[in-house]
Amino acid sequence: MKEININVPGKKYPVYVGPDIFSRFEKTVINHQLSRNLFFVIDKNVLDLHRTTIDHFVDNYQGKIFLHRFESCESNKGIKSVEKIYSDLINHGFGRDTVIVAFGGGITGDLAGFAAATYARGVEFVQISTTLLAAVDSSVGGKTGINFGETKNIIGAFYQPDFVLIDTNFLKTLPKEEIICGAGEIIKYAFLIDELFNKSLEKNFAKLMQLNDSITSKIIETCIRFKGDIVAKDEKESGLRKILNFGHTYAHGIEVEQNYKIKHGQAVVIGLVCALELSKNIGLISTKIYNKYIQLPLILRDEIKIETYDTSGIHEVMKRDKKNRDNKIKLILIQEIGNLAVDCEVDDNEIEKSISAGINHFLK
Repeated sequence: MKEININVPGKKYPVYVGPDIFSRFEKTVINHQLSRNLFFVIDKNVLDLHRTTIDHFVDNYQGKIFLHRFESCESNKGIKSVEKIYSDLINHGFGRDTVIVAFGGGITGDLAGFAAATYARGVEFVQISTTLLAAVDSSVGGKTGINFGETKNIIGAFYQPDFVLIDTNFLKTLPKEEIICGAGEIIKYAFLIDELFNKSLEKNFAKLMQLNDSITSKIIETCIRFKGDIVAKDEKESGLRKILNFGHTYAHGIEVEQNYKIKHGQAVVIGLVCALELSKNIGLISTKIYNKYIQLPLILRDEIKIETYDTSGIHEVMKRDKKNRDNKIKLILIQEIGNLAVDCEVDDNEIEKSISAGINHFLK
């Protein structure tokens, strides 16, 4: 088991990564001196896939425990689902001495984290990540949030967990679609970290898609260490942390316009291509470099398909992005691997051109 420490100002917490480490969960809770009252917000699909393991834990747990089942999808990531969590917390006698445990992927973590940040003005919070996307990205950094109307993650809070547990055994039951979603975020990191990681990912991409134990663990650890360093320097996304949104403003617009028919990680892949297109079109990177960089996200072009789209509709959603300022879309663009330009303001026509050019690579 690897332990990676996240040193956010005011709160230091570990991320544990390894196979079969959920078996140590109760001991880990005790070691961290957390409350013995556990309220799980658990993805129904995860519960079905790992019922024997979870039932064994529940039956043998020495303390108060409750499983709040949640159907993980973007349409359920809203205030009604939070209200159901609050109701179960109150009705089953959970007070401030509670640990809310997010057991699932990124949607479950965002929702449970927001509930933990707001219930009783804040209770202890733990993440058990069961998807590749959550493992490499959303479980670390303290972002929690819910959707409101047609705007993604517009309501939320920064709320760091007490620890994160990534049992790589849970990843083995992931369908291919979820592996692709995780790969989308990992490709993002390949543009943020350095040339060495970029080349290594390209070389080992097939092994990643097969969830090769050694390759997958190394990639997860690399992404977590990088994100942890960024968050430690800029927890509230006032500067440096913005680079972690590379491709995401496009992705959120695409997700909403497509009515969430494609998942977040898939939209990120398309968003990265759109951002590369725009970076080329405004002269941040040359056509030669663009042709080199685009090869990595396009590895997944046959796995991610869109039937039809509305460029202006995507653009309108992007205008509602919470990172915008003064009614201007603030984009993250690339100058070279490891060197991103933040808060870029670009002409609307250029943005729409990049949307069309990027998505056209993924049309059916």
